[in-house]
Order: sequence, then structure tokens, then C-alpha cells
Amino acid sequence: MITLTPRYRFKVPVDGGVISPDEFAGKRLGEIESLNLWEGNRRKRLGELFDIKFDEEDELKEASPKDVKIRLIGDLRRVRRIGSGMTGGELIIEGDVGMRLGEGMKGGTIRVRGNSDSWTGCMMEGGTIIIEGSTGDYTGSSYRGSPEGMRGGRIIIHGDAGSEVGCHMSDGLIRIYGNVGPFAGIHMKGGIILIHGNSDGRAGAEMVNGRIIIRGYVPSVLPTFTIEDVKPRVRVGEERIPGPFYLFIGDIADEGKGRLYVSKERNPHLSFYEEYLRG
Repeated sequence: MITLTPRYRFKVPVDGGVISPDEFAGKRLGEIESLNLWEGNRRKRLGELFDIKFDEEDELKEASPKDVKIRLIGDLRRVRRIGSGMTGGELIIEGDVGMRLGEGMKGGTIRVRGNSDSWTGCMMEGGTIIIEGSTGDYTGSSYRGSPEGMRGGRIIIHGDAGSEVGCHMSDGLIRIYGNVGPFAGIHMKGGIILIHGNSDGRAGAEMVNGRIIIRGYVPSVLPTFTIEDVKPRVRVGEERIPGPFYLFIGDIADEGKGRLYVSKERNPHLSFYEEYLRG
């Protein structure tokens, strides 16, 4: 286990992309302390910003990324890109963390015992991110102007998430136990977004494939989705999510074949859709 604690409260953004099992594997303490990063527009060494402690330094010398476990303790809200591109190992963050956590992640596990900022798991390809609190906008999404969102892996949010969850997502699972902002699954091309709470609406806008499951309340369904059926349950892997759910297909404005499941019991104001099904 390697433990990092900030030496002081950061006042400007810190690029924490070097804080990753892939960067730490095979290095001794001095080498890790000498890793370069940016604090605002100033180039710094990791050891200048963090107090770094090893539990078993000798074992880390021959370790591969999958064997490395890193713990970060403290206020990391201004630290960005932690776990960027990591392929294995484990990151445990005890506190709130900044944006772009797990950017381009390919493997391993990140667990945050707090909240994370926007673009959590952006362009993620594999591995697991677990946020015990809430997260900001664009979880599992692409960057602005890019068509490449989340392509694999799992993101589990125990709190709430902001707008545009899963933008341009093509594979993987995003599971949110709280509520979400507007435009969940916008431009979605594949994968699954499972929302246990409420949605602020416009879910699935311009989606072409994939599944969005909303167990809570939605103010309305976009008019470019067509009602297809009422399903008693939805299957997510080996798990069966009890319904019933209205099943909508769309976004037909983009010739989409995405599947939007909306709780029937939590949305009695959508009961008029059943008239269309009865003919």
C-alpha cells in the first residue's frame, strides 16, 4: 500500500495523471517522489505536493500495475486525472476528488469515499469506478467535440449524477442509485445506463442504440420516442430489475433503435401511452 496525503491545500488545479498504479509499479519511493506533474502553470515533483509513505517498498520494486494499491487521503477537489489510463491495480480515495477521474481507464478499480467532479470515467474502456457519494456532469462521457465516450467497464454512483451521463457511450455499465440531471444517454450508441432514482428529463436524446432504465420519476418522454410495450422486468446481466416498465424505442429523429425503459408505477402521468398500445 502506498499512501499519499497533500502537504497543503491546493489553490489551483493539479494535473494528477501520474497518480496511477501504472506509473508507480516497479519504482522505489524516491523515484515516485520525483515524478513530474503540473500545479497550475508550475512544474513540480510529486513529493513536493504530497507526503508519500510506503507500507512495503521492497515488494513494490518488482510489482506490476495489478499488484499496486494506492490510497489518497484529504481534499483532492483540485486534483484532476487521477488514475488516467490505468490498466490494473487499485486506487482508494478518502475524500472528494477533482474532474476527469479514471480518464481513459482500461482496468483495475477506483473507489472514492466522497464525491467526484465532472467527467468521471470519461472515455473509459475497462475496470470499475465506485463513487460512494455523488458526481458532477458528463459521467462516462466524451469530451466536447469528440464522438468517443465510455467504451467498457463499470461506473457505480451511490449518490446523484449531473447532466449528460453517458454522452456518446458505446459499451459498459453506468449504475446510479440516486437522481440524474437532464440528457442522460445523449448520443448513446451502446451499453447500459441504470438509474434507480429520478431523471430531470430528455433521457436518450439522439441515442441510436443501447439501453436506459429509469426506476424513478421522469417529467416526460421525448416525442421522438415511440411506445413499444410494457415489460414486467428488465434484465441487466444476471440481475432482473422488477417493473413494470414502459418500453420506448428511439431516438427516431436519428433513426435510433435505443431502448428506454421507464417505471410505470412511478410515472402514472404517462398512462396515456397504454392507449396507443391497445390500438
